[in-house]
Amino acid sequence: MLELWKALLARLHVDEKGQDLTEYALLVALIAIVVILAVVFFGDQVSTFFAGLGDTVQGWLTTGP
Repeated sequence: MLELWKALLARLHVDEKGQDLTEYALLVALIAIVVILAVVFFGDQVSTFFAGLGDTVQGWLTTGP
């Protein structure tokens, strides 16, 4: 009977070495999806912000002290 339990437990034991790689791959995919969505939704606003910032810095550099 003990051998039966050992065999059952051995069958239920799952090798978890590949599990970490899968979790990291899913995490990277989730981060990529969030970044892509952020660029899609906020891309124009961020572009406008940095263009205005560039114009401001350019104005500082051209007028000088």
